[in-house]
Formats: sequence, C-alpha cells, structure tokens
Amino acid sequence: MRIPIFQLDAFTSRVFAGNPAAVCPLPRWLDDATMLAIAAENALSETAFVVSGPQGWSIRWFTPAIEVELCGHATLAAGHVVLSRLEPHADEVRFQSPSGVLGVRRHGDLLALDFPSRPPEPCAVSPALLRALRGVAPQDCLASRDVVAVLRSEDEVVALEPDLAAVRELDALGLIVTAPGKSCDFVSRYFAPRAGIDEDPVTGSAHSTLTPLWASRLRKTALEARQVSRRGGELHVELRGDRVMIAGSVAPYLEGHIDVPDGAGA
Repeated sequence: MRIPIFQLDAFTSRVFAGNPAAVCPLPRWLDDATMLAIAAENALSETAFVVSGPQGWSIRWFTPAIEVELCGHATLAAGHVVLSRLEPHADEVRFQSPSGVLGVRRHGDLLALDFPSRPPEPCAVSPALLRALRGVAPQDCLASRDVVAVLRSEDEVVALEPDLAAVRELDALGLIVTAPGKSCDFVSRYFAPRAGIDEDPVTGSAHSTLTPLWASRLRKTALEARQVSRRGGELHVELRGDRVMIAGSVAPYLEGHIDVPDGAGA
C-alpha cells in the first residue's frame, strides 16, 4: 500500500521552527502495530493518521512509542493538509477522535483548534517532581493529564534542565513547566519521556490546561503564549467556557509517500 505523507511545522510561520508533525491520510485504518511502526520510523514527536468516512474525518495520533489520546500540533497540521490539499474549499474540518470531536477552522491567516478545556487542580509537590526540577522549588504544583509546575520567571523556565528519569516517575503523561512571559502572557516547556518524547517543541494539548490556568490568574480569556523550547513556537489561545481555542500558523516542509508492506491494515 502506498500512503501519502506530509511533514509540517506547526505553531510557526517558518520551517525549522515550531513542532514538526507527520500527517498520513489513509483509505482505511491500518493495524495499530503498523501505525506505531510508521510513527517510530518517522521519529517525530507525533504522526497523525486521518481517515475520511461516511461520518466525516477521524484522527489518531502516535508518538514513536505509544498512541496518545490528544495532540494539538499534529491536529493543526492535519487540519492544514485537509483544508489546503484535500478539501481546499472548506473553511473547517471536524475530526472524530479519542478525545471527542475536534475542530480545525480558518482564523484569518491562522488555523484554530477547538479543544476541550482541562483545568488543573492543586496537588502536592512530590519528591519525584523536586528531583525532576533538580531542586528548583515551584511556586505552585497542579495536575490534570500532566503535572504542572509554575515557576517564578521565564528565565527559570528557559534555563531548566530537568532530570528526565525523575519525570518518568511522575504519575502523569508529562511535565509542564510554566511562568509569566516577558513579551507574552505566559511561557511553557513540556517533557514527556514516558511517551518517547524527552522535550516536545510546541505542545498544543498542554494548552488545554495552561489556558484555563492562566486565564484565571491573569483574569482575561484571550492570551498570547510562547513555548520556549529550542525550536520555539507561538500560540494564540482563548478560553471559551469548557472549550479552548488554540490558534497558530503551519509551515509545510515536505510531502511524499511511504510503502507499507503487504498484509498491513485492518
């Protein structure tokens, strides 16, 4: 089976920045082992597989190690592929996903995700978290899908060199570190070694948690965010009740095809 593949940099307007994702449109679902093997071969933080059927589009996401239940940057990339290449006359695509229906729509020059809001709840600072932060004391510790450590400043977030072995010990998919931004409302970084991702360059799904957190603290619903990884990325977010809008740019990088061995597929 010959499958199209697109690689795009999400949450950036230029290549070699933001978060790279692969998108593979499929005529039908492949078996899980084959999709995981493709994601591992791609060696990107996420590969999104999309299928169009009678009920519309569906999406699933795989890291090089596991399937995840929600991914922002690869959904943004998949939305770009659908709206620019597969259904160029459409203004919105809605994906059925393990986390419910997720929309991607045109938002001026950007694309905007419609994601669930996942407000974090206060939690205790565990010994594993202190080891992960290498002794940096967080101002606050919260948790949803991920553990969230609120640090004092953007400089502290940028300088952090976490103990990834300790991050693996956390009772969470990953670790978000965040602080107020110098030239934006807030900054963050995201570490998920359990998922095969030591540091994710720009994490849309983390902003399902960061947006309600900072909207409450800053008392405004529309915010500008930056993920201050080495590649970096910019996100425009807005809290809308129990949903979060996460908007950004996408920079296409390559397209081609992959050959899947005979016998693969559902």
